[in-house]
This record gives sequence, structure tokens and C-alpha cells, in this order.
Amino acid sequence: MNQNEIFLLKLGEVVLKGLNRRSFEDKLLANVRRRIRHCGSFQVTLRQSTIYVEPAQDDCDMEAAYTACRQVFGVAAVARAVPCEKTVEAIVATAKAYLGEALAAARSFKVESKRADKTFFMNSIQLSQAVGGDLAELFPNVTVDVHKPDLTVFVEIREKYAYVHAPAVSGAGGLPVGMGGHAVSLLSGGIDSPVSSWMMARRGVELEMVHFVSPPYTSQQAQDKVLELARLLTAYCGRMLVHIVPFTEIQEEIRKNCPEEYFTLIMRRFMMRLAEAVAKKAGAKALITGESLGQVASQTMLALGVTEDVTTLPVLRPLIGMDKVEIIRIAREIGTFDTSILPYEDCCTVFTPRHPATRPNLEDVRAAESKLDVEGLVAKAMAGEQWVRVKY
Repeated sequence: MNQNEIFLLKLGEVVLKGLNRRSFEDKLLANVRRRIRHCGSFQVTLRQSTIYVEPAQDDCDMEAAYTACRQVFGVAAVARAVPCEKTVEAIVATAKAYLGEALAAARSFKVESKRADKTFFMNSIQLSQAVGGDLAELFPNVTVDVHKPDLTVFVEIREKYAYVHAPAVSGAGGLPVGMGGHAVSLLSGGIDSPVSSWMMARRGVELEMVHFVSPPYTSQQAQDKVLELARLLTAYCGRMLVHIVPFTEIQEEIRKNCPEEYFTLIMRRFMMRLAEAVAKKAGAKALITGESLGQVASQTMLALGVTEDVTTLPVLRPLIGMDKVEIIRIAREIGTFDTSILPYEDCCTVFTPRHPATRPNLEDVRAAESKLDVEGLVAKAMAGEQWVRVKY
């Protein structure tokens, strides 16, 4: 690591905001500072639509900070850069020192310049030609190719310094967490719900989780698995609460009193009621599920309508039009897949009907459910609610 290395964080959608852009930028700065706090002391500032992350001490964990910066929603790209004086000689010397190994290993290169400081005496093309010419002399075995180079050397002329860096890598994108409202996500131990939670956090939504447990039908390992999924998500979402709600009595009452083909639907309706109760206590304004249209019997269009009939809150379903292959790809990318496939069953697999209704009639489901003390069961479950604060 170069001792002068810093990170340049490029803003994504935030730059498109109008009069309230400042509030988005302030939230993004606060999120970046919080997420790299465990990596050491950094100075984090915003200038000209770029966040500068500069180590304030020599013992900063730059690799951990680099990873953390790439996972902050609102950051479109991250470049590792070295500042230098705003002269061609200093830029060339910095490029040689910082990117010398990469230049020596490349077959071709080009220099791409950006002049944010319009008072600089060269324009972007002139600067690229000057720096590129000097680097070509220093590395005679590497040819200049402005169309398809192996390596692009980036030079940015900004307020105080010039910055030299290799191509930036993509960040998490999206909007800063906290700018899209507050929602409760139904988190199971499967593949879908962590991905749907991640996708809504990427739109700036601050999350709380609710998970349903049914001992003795579900194990402590199953609950620990879900808490680990939540912990993995905190790398992107920040710290969060996971509400653990007991569900055994509700499922047993459904099994004793309701037609088998409606087991899953009525169970899902109770989950929505309980999630709404958690949301109202938390001040959240929406629910999030990992449902995908047609994936299973309880996710047909009619079944989804029956499920959300019991809540007045908006139900956000970011996976609704995705297939399993797409969902698995995202799960792998965000690091939740390997935990999701651990063989610990959650309560969604308890008392699964052999022939679930795929075209349910709402009035029939309501009639079947009327045999239950709905309010009493919900109140009892909420009385047994526990919560765990999950941190990265």
C-alpha cells in the first residue's frame, strides 16, 4: 500500500437529486463515516461530487476500509488514488511509483484526464498527451492504445491536488440508507428474503427484521442461521434490530381448525398481521417480503392478494418479477447464499399442505380463518416477542 493512498468515492444517483440533494449527501457522508469507523481514523469530506476518504493515521486498515466503502449504498464507484502536486512532472512521477508494476505488466496503456479545476493551465486532452508521452518514454515496452488499452491511467485535477489512479471499481450503487423510509422485512432462512431486504436497502430503506420461530418444530440452529443472515446484511444496511416472534401456537391452531389446503395461506396472513404490529411499534411505513410471482403455491396472484388482505401497510416485493436463477446470482454476490442453504428448516416448512390452494377465494379463506381467535393469537405471539440487535 502506498503510504499516501486515499479513496475517491464517486456518487451515483445522489447527483441527480434537486433541491434536497444536500440531505442525501449528508446522509451518505454519515453512513461512510460510521461504516469505516472500525478501520481506524479517517478524514471523510465531500467536494465536487466526490467523497474523499483519507487516512489520518498510519495504522488504518486500508483493505477493510476499501471493502466497506464499496458496500455503502449511494457510492457508485471507488478508486484507490494517490494525491500529488498539480504539475506534469509530479503526476508522471506519481504514476510511475504507484502504477509502475501494472504499467510494466501491460501490453498497452492510455491516460485519461479529468479537469475538475478549470483554472488548470492545460485542458484534459493536453494533459493526457503530456503525461502519456512521458510514461511512454519511461515504459518503452508498453504501447499507447487509446481505444482498447490493457491499462488506463486516470488523472484527476481537483481543487488542492492532482490524483492518479487505476480504473475505479464498482460500488454498491443505489441511495443512502435512511433516505427511503423505514420498513420491516420478513426474514426467513431461505435464499429470497435476504436478497429482497438487500434490494430495498439499496433504495435507501432503513430496515428492521422480523423472524418467526416454531419450537420444537424449528431449532436454535435455524434461528442462529437467520441472525447470521441479518449480520451479513449489515455490511450493506448498517446495524439493525431482528424481532423474534413465537409462532408455534398459531401454527398448531391452524392445523387443528383449518382446511389443509389453506394452511400456508392462513399462516402467511398471520405473519403479515404480526409484521404489521412490529412495524407500527417501530414507526415503519411498509413491509418487505421475498415473494416472487408463481414461485410457489402461496405466491400466485390470487394467493398474494389473500395474503396482503390483512394489512393496511404497503407490501414491497422487489423480487416479484425475478426468477430463481437471478435471485441466486444476487445472493452469491452479496454473500448470503452459502448461509441460506444451510440445512436448518424454518417455520415456513412446518405443516406444509400436500395440495395447497393455488387459486384461493378470499371469502373462503376468511371463513376458514374465522374458527380461530385471531386477535388473541396475535396478542399472545406479540407478548412473547424478543429482539436482537445485530451489528457488523
